Order: sequence, then C-alpha cells, then structure tokens
Amino acid sequence: MRRADRLFQIIQIMRRSNRAITAADIAGELEVSPRTVYRDIADLIGQRVPIRGEAGFGYILDDAFDMPPLMLTPDEIEAAMLGAQWVAGRGDPVLAGAARDLIAKIGSVVPERLRSYAMLPATAARPARAPRDGIDIARTRSSIHAGRKIRIDYRDEQGRATSRVIWPVVIGFFDSARMLAAWCELRQDFRHFRTDRVVSAEFLDECHGARPGELRQRWKRHMAEKHGPSFSG
Repeated sequence: MRRADRLFQIIQIMRRSNRAITAADIAGELEVSPRTVYRDIADLIGQRVPIRGEAGFGYILDDAFDMPPLMLTPDEIEAAMLGAQWVAGRGDPVLAGAARDLIAKIGSVVPERLRSYAMLPATAARPARAPRDGIDIARTRSSIHAGRKIRIDYRDEQGRATSRVIWPVVIGFFDSARMLAAWCELRQDFRHFRTDRVVSAEFLDECHGARPGELRQRWKRHMAEKHGPSFSG
C-alpha cells in the first residue's frame, strides 16, 4: 500500500470509530507494524489533522475534521453497488428510487478505468419482491429523524387489533418483511411491529421529547439485554 493511501486509510479508520482506537488496532487492519502507525499519525498531526490521544491509550479524530471527497476504490464501488442493488429491489418506493439514482450517479462520475466496477460489478443481490407495507415508510423515516410520534392501528399474527401511539426508532429491512422498532406508550416498553400488519397510521405533529440518538441507544441496550451482548444494532 502506498504511504499516501495508508494515511488516508488511517483517517478513515478513525472517522468510523466512535471510541479511541489504538495503534495496534490500526496496524492490524492495515497489516503494518504499530511503529509504522505511530510514525504515520505523527506525520498527520504535523499536517494539522486534529488527532487527539497518545501511544498506548488510543487516538480520536476530532469530529470537526472535514476532508475533501476522494475517488472511491474498486472495493468501495463494489460495496456501494451491491448495497444499492439490494435497496433497489427491497426498499420502499422512495428509497428504491434513490438507490437506482445512486447506481446511475456512480456509473457517471467514476473514471473510465473504474467504470466496469460500477456498471459490471462482480457481485449481485438476489432479485426479490419488496414487502407490502400498511404504513408510509418514507414518512416513517421522517418521523424518526424529527422525533415525532405515530398513532397506528395494528393487527398481530393472531388477528387481534390494537391502537397504539409509538415513538419510532428504526426500520429493519428483511427479505420478506419490514420491522418497525418503537417505544410503545401502551406497553411502556420497546416493541417491534411488522409493517405489513399495520392497518392504518396517523403521523402526529407531537414530538416525544427524546433525542433520536438517545432513543436509539436505549433500544440497543434493551436488545442487548434481551439477546445478549452479541447484538450490535
């Protein structure tokens, strides 16, 4: 790996980490020695990249750091195309359309030498029919970001009907169904609702008062307690 590429990868590794990351961890991922990583980080700091920390304790990249976009690698193009194919075949209509637009954009902006990775990728997602939903998924995503409540009429697998006010957390996409994780005011606990069993939905203007990130963390802790520490959300 060229040194310039390695410096970029070190920044990328720190950008995606939500905790201090040690030189040993970085070295293991890049398959170089920790000494090389120490030297590279010192060079990055010398170039005014805002890295905090020290050897033996780990390093953190300042959240305010911004780096101009660089060209995607062939593996990154393959990953983006595979993900976009999956969403185009299984996403709600808005996300599926956005995925198709993304595929076209990637194919148009990559240089000629990389275009085959975008237009003729070596990986493919199995075609599938998108699940039917009883709730507008695009509006549900907006409610998640805005921290707003939703009132739903829901029918469980036994056919029992209930009306609930929920605080939506995250939508899980599966091959045959979609699942909406939410805090349920009726049960005073987190619950999961299949979107194809939602009979009707009313998107409320009322905010639930919890920051989306905080609510997401509470749900992840709930899932970890229920399914064990292997659950990552």
